[in-house]
Amino acid sequence: MDLVPRRDRRFRYGPYVEGPDPLAPPFDLRSAMDEIGRDVMEGASPRSALQELLRRGAGERRGLDELTREVWQRRSRLQRDNRLDGTLQQVRELLQRAMDAERDSLGRDDSEDARFREMQLDALPSDTGGAVRELDSYDWRSADAREAYQEIRDLLGREMLDQRFAGMKQAMENATPQDVERIREMLTDLNRLLAAHAQGQDTAQQFAEFMRRHGDFFPEGPQSTDELVDLLAQRSAAAQRMLNSMTAEQRAELMELSQQAFGDPRLAEQLAQLDAQLQGLRPGEDWDGDGRFRGDNPLGMGEATRAMEELGQLDALAEQLSQSYPGARMEDIDLEALGRHLGDRARVDAQALADLQRELERDGLFTRAADGSLQLSPKALRRLGESALRDVVDRMGARRGERETRRSGAAGEVTGATRPWAFGDTEPWSVSRTMLNAQLRRAGGDPRALDVTDVEIVETEQRSRAAVALLVDTSWSMVMDGRWVPMKRTALALHQLISTRFRGDDLKLITFGPYAREVELGELIGLEGTWEKGTNLHHALILAGQHLRRQPDAQPVVLVVTDGEPTSHLEPDGSMYFDWPPSRETITATVAELDRLMAVKPAVTFFKLGEDPRLAAFIDDVARRCGGRVVAPTLDGLGAEVVSDYLRNRR
Repeated sequence: MDLVPRRDRRFRYGPYVEGPDPLAPPFDLRSAMDEIGRDVMEGASPRSALQELLRRGAGERRGLDELTREVWQRRSRLQRDNRLDGTLQQVRELLQRAMDAERDSLGRDDSEDARFREMQLDALPSDTGGAVRELDSYDWRSADAREAYQEIRDLLGREMLDQRFAGMKQAMENATPQDVERIREMLTDLNRLLAAHAQGQDTAQQFAEFMRRHGDFFPEGPQSTDELVDLLAQRSAAAQRMLNSMTAEQRAELMELSQQAFGDPRLAEQLAQLDAQLQGLRPGEDWDGDGRFRGDNPLGMGEATRAMEELGQLDALAEQLSQSYPGARMEDIDLEALGRHLGDRARVDAQALADLQRELERDGLFTRAADGSLQLSPKALRRLGESALRDVVDRMGARRGERETRRSGAAGEVTGATRPWAFGDTEPWSVSRTMLNAQLRRAGGDPRALDVTDVEIVETEQRSRAAVALLVDTSWSMVMDGRWVPMKRTALALHQLISTRFRGDDLKLITFGPYAREVELGELIGLEGTWEKGTNLHHALILAGQHLRRQPDAQPVVLVVTDGEPTSHLEPDGSMYFDWPPSRETITATVAELDRLMAVKPAVTFFKLGEDPRLAAFIDDVARRCGGRVVAPTLDGLGAEVVSDYLRNRR
């Protein structure tokens, strides 16, 4: 029997907005890492590259730049559509209604008293605040006029309270004298509590008693005096910013009208005392700011204060989204406020970006240097290397019409290790590992006798080892002509190939600009392009020779990537000599060092970038002199050519 009434089995469906979609695919960390790596190779720091990724967004999630733009649009609309003199306008309308009703009543009376009263009305100050003050002692003849004037007093009282206490305008809609008196008692007790707190007294018991008596005025439920102060100070500061945003005439008029709130100046005095205490307790709040409102929609004092409070919250959100301050993190973003002002989708997007940043850091892709700066970890460099090598292999296969290969070595020398078979592998199967994998899979309930995932192959490598020197030009022309990133990706791909497939080989990365130096992969990847004059191939060949001579039993390989003639060399005293066009001394020193390098009989390949005829002539000459090769790759094909040449030289 179905015991559930049919009418209770109703479901509603809608978009999931409680957080990141639980059914969405996981973050593509590899793709995110590739984007970060590309920016780092272009000269950005790891931290700025991560921030750039967060600014652009990831996948379908909007980035911080888009969210910031929406914040500023919301802020602009708030100021463009509204103005702050709504209460003054209402007071003027009520005052005019009272005056019209009173004059109409007096006009039907021919007595001298009626003429005297008309003279009183004619003598009222021209400003609204002064007129309302003078009419405080006026004995109204018209009941409608008296009611309109009383509405002015009640309106002012409700608006002043609404500025500082949530929901007070509606609560005091039909306030009785007893209600007003209770408000005054609350303000008196509140000022006493804040005065004691300002003197450093323990106000825990006094706060508890205050909340017991007046807690219904604070639906937010503050739990301590400090929380109460924080709550009130934010609103009080917003009220002050609202006054700062008015013209001097509007501000003076409103201050004078405030003395008529509920027909008793004591309310304004108590609120002024409250504001002064809050400003002393929370001087860090924005008490001096203002905003320019130029719209047509008039806001009352309470609404205007909330508008100023919203502007402050939007400014804070914009700063949080900028992530430009020291120590900034995605966790700093107030997701609740973001959702409140921009909607749930914005909150979900920001949460997804924060999760992405956390996953990248949790995955060990960044490390902290001794100086506290963010650096790419070895794991991140390996991932970038895998991506670079994968692109190179794809390009090599496309160029030769071959499928991707994953051979561990060229000579088929067994290393003793095995690995899962992948498409393109030609090494022999490891029968024992393959059968063991099949048995384990069947033990788990899979009835198939053999599956392709069971297959493992015997890993092989070439018997001989190589000492490889990769010399990369880091002169300014490499940056200026867009060769900076392809050069770095080439180094990444070669480093990844050697570190994973030819572990016995020793790769040395050597950069040469005005001087040459040996660098680690992470240092090269993070190297920024700077304007420096000089292409010191001479110094780079010296360092390459030192590397090769330290390993006489290894096969020597020298790979030179450059886009310009050598324009500098080392003097005997170690100083750098520069000249353009290249001097005879620089050319002579470079060629002489190449001749000395040839004593170890390396395989030398020059990768010529660009169409400079002088460079082409120089490279052709030195290549013939040392029996080397010249390759003129495209920028996209540089990595494939370097890796291919390295493999050819090993064979």
